[in-house]
Amino acid sequence: MKTTDQRNTFTWTLSIYIFFSVAFFPSVSFGLFENTPSLTPDEKNNIEIFKNATHSVVYVTNTALKQDMFSFNVQQIPQGTGSGFVWDTSGIIVTNFHVIRGADIVTITLHDHSSWPAKVLGLAEDKDLAVLKIQAPKEKLKAMAIGDSHQLEVGRKVLAIGNPFGFDTTLTVGVVSALGREIQSLNGRTIKDVIQTDAAINPGNSGGPLLNSVGELVGVNAAIYSPNGASAGIGFAIPVNTVKKIVPQLIKYGKVNRPILGVETAPDKWSLAYGIRGVPLISVSQGLPAQAAGMVGIQRVFKGGLELGDVIIGINGKEVRNNDDLLSALEEHKAGDTINVTSQRGDEVLQFKVRLISQE
Repeated sequence: MKTTDQRNTFTWTLSIYIFFSVAFFPSVSFGLFENTPSLTPDEKNNIEIFKNATHSVVYVTNTALKQDMFSFNVQQIPQGTGSGFVWDTSGIIVTNFHVIRGADIVTITLHDHSSWPAKVLGLAEDKDLAVLKIQAPKEKLKAMAIGDSHQLEVGRKVLAIGNPFGFDTTLTVGVVSALGREIQSLNGRTIKDVIQTDAAINPGNSGGPLLNSVGELVGVNAAIYSPNGASAGIGFAIPVNTVKKIVPQLIKYGKVNRPILGVETAPDKWSLAYGIRGVPLISVSQGLPAQAAGMVGIQRVFKGGLELGDVIIGINGKEVRNNDDLLSALEEHKAGDTINVTSQRGDEVLQFKVRLISQE
């Protein structure tokens, strides 16, 4: 216990220290009592972006309904969580497909902690994207500012916002490490032109936004490369220019409305087993573009044998090795476009002009 004299001596000493500090070292002394420390321009930029964007970021909860085998009661089983963001003030929410995969109930929690049941409008497993809709008032919804991923360069600053490990909205900062990467979706399709970043993307960040230095959406955080499941400085985001093409289709059709040739193709395993380069056509639908252009599928020959018809090996001069290449090539076009299809038919290499149609 301090005595009264000791307390008085301490108070007197502190008063003298403050007096001389203010009198002879004003710049130092006033710094000690400032409420807000000085910030670097980069820190100010990070803070401003987070404050503006965090109202657009949402928390996504995936719940499954399971029936108890003994009581037959239906229970709600949490399957996982992730992030997402507000696409527009009508209640459209964008997240990853894998965040809501297998969900019977999807719940969206907004920045103000209000929770809303979500309806699934569309799914694109090929692109690991999902579009949801909630019936929240417009005043609660702030749409994310949309950027242009074509403007990105290696070395540019990017910021990832999400809900890693269930923690409330958090920010990580890094740079674009590489562009044009490829990752596989859950169904094995290749997602192209992916952004690689060293901004930490942890479990729960999936589906959240990757932003540029002016706070615009440039990607949707999708995956990490890690030996232990946590961020190892190698994260991947689906570029926003891909998202801008896919989201309107999911809203309108519920799926990616890819244009078609009007053919049935052989599975890649079959082609590999027989050493066939390209995509063999099993059949060509009557009255559809490929048949009108003169393409043919597998044909029955003398004594009931089968003979290969056309094997697609190129689209518009780009090599087609498998179904993934073929679908990716078609996704670069829309219904009504005419494409040049290169095929191998026996010993001949043939060229066809095919006008694509919608798969509706």
